[in-house]
Amino acid sequence: MAKKVALAYSGGLDTSVCIPILKEKYGYDEVVTISVDVGQPEEEIKRADAKANKISNKHYTIDAKEEFVKDYVFPLIKANGSYEGYVMGTSIARPLIAKKVVEAAKKEGAVALAHGCTGKGNDQLRFEAVFRQTDLDVIAPMREMNLTREWEIDYAKEHGIPVEVTKSKPWSVDENIWSRSIEGGRLEDPSFVPPEEIYEWTTSPEKAPDQPRIVDIGFEAGVPVSLDGEKLGGYALVKKMNEIAGENGVGRTDMIEDRVLGLKARENYEHPAATVLLAAHADLEKLVLTRSELKFKKIVDDQWSELAYYGLVDEPLYADLNAFIDKSQERVTGTVKVKLYKGALTILARSSPNALYSEDLVSFDSQTIDQKDAEGFAKYHGFQARMYRKVMDKQ
Repeated sequence: MAKKVALAYSGGLDTSVCIPILKEKYGYDEVVTISVDVGQPEEEIKRADAKANKISNKHYTIDAKEEFVKDYVFPLIKANGSYEGYVMGTSIARPLIAKKVVEAAKKEGAVALAHGCTGKGNDQLRFEAVFRQTDLDVIAPMREMNLTREWEIDYAKEHGIPVEVTKSKPWSVDENIWSRSIEGGRLEDPSFVPPEEIYEWTTSPEKAPDQPRIVDIGFEAGVPVSLDGEKLGGYALVKKMNEIAGENGVGRTDMIEDRVLGLKARENYEHPAATVLLAAHADLEKLVLTRSELKFKKIVDDQWSELAYYGLVDEPLYADLNAFIDKSQERVTGTVKVKLYKGALTILARSSPNALYSEDLVSFDSQTIDQKDAEGFAKYHGFQARMYRKVMDKQ
């Protein structure tokens, strides 16, 4: 019986050179490649399919776009998912991709699971958190052979594997419907100013339209459901919001990020829809949740984001946190009006049937609340600090 290995396949340089490496260096008879569509450009999927069908023994492409948005992106929005300012497009997709690879591997009778991640990044951990739940061997050629991108480019040429990256433009790009990450080459230098050519989803703010774009975003139970009153499915909504925000220059991040291993890395991201939807959701929460809920939920959101960034979505605490978050989101229904203009995002207005807000009570022109009632509260506000001052003044 042929000795099979299942490879998580993106069509990029790393995973493409893995195919001959797994045969030549590791002795596998067959390499089964699995691509998981979580919203990559259609052309990228086609290129990956064509390449895999040419150089692998068998290839799967699994459409998981709607599942990704419903089961991964929407929970992220409800949790205001952000790791040090990064909206976690790559990290939130990895567990789903890994799970689909495991399903295909079992179907094919593979004896091992492989990925093309390096030993310096986070993705190795995210994939293996899922892979190591099986009894299959786990292979990581880039890490185990300590490979460099220059070696990979040369190796690909020797084996007739077409690759898009070059030594002069060695950008490593990862895309899904939620974000686009760009790294590698001179981008690894924090002092290097990124060239405009690395961006594809966002118009340069200087070249964005001169007129602002106003968008009404509708939410139900913490999930975005409409744009400008038009009901849309999850994937379609995120895709349309990407287009709207991107053409207005919104959604670029250039940051120093702390990886799980402790290394600091310079990362460049594009995430137009994520920028807008997360900001709108957080604003709506402030209208409908109590002060105590907001204070506690921030702690929960931070812990949720860290687990999601680490790829630990099967950690029991992750499910526990989601239970609290889902309960908190039952009232997060309403509409948020945003303005997009030359790279800037501004929240203009918000409304909800569940708003904990009374225009009458808060108005300076209303006498519904007797202002004199606040005097007793004011007398005790800062009481201990005043006592402390008196004690210190006597010394």
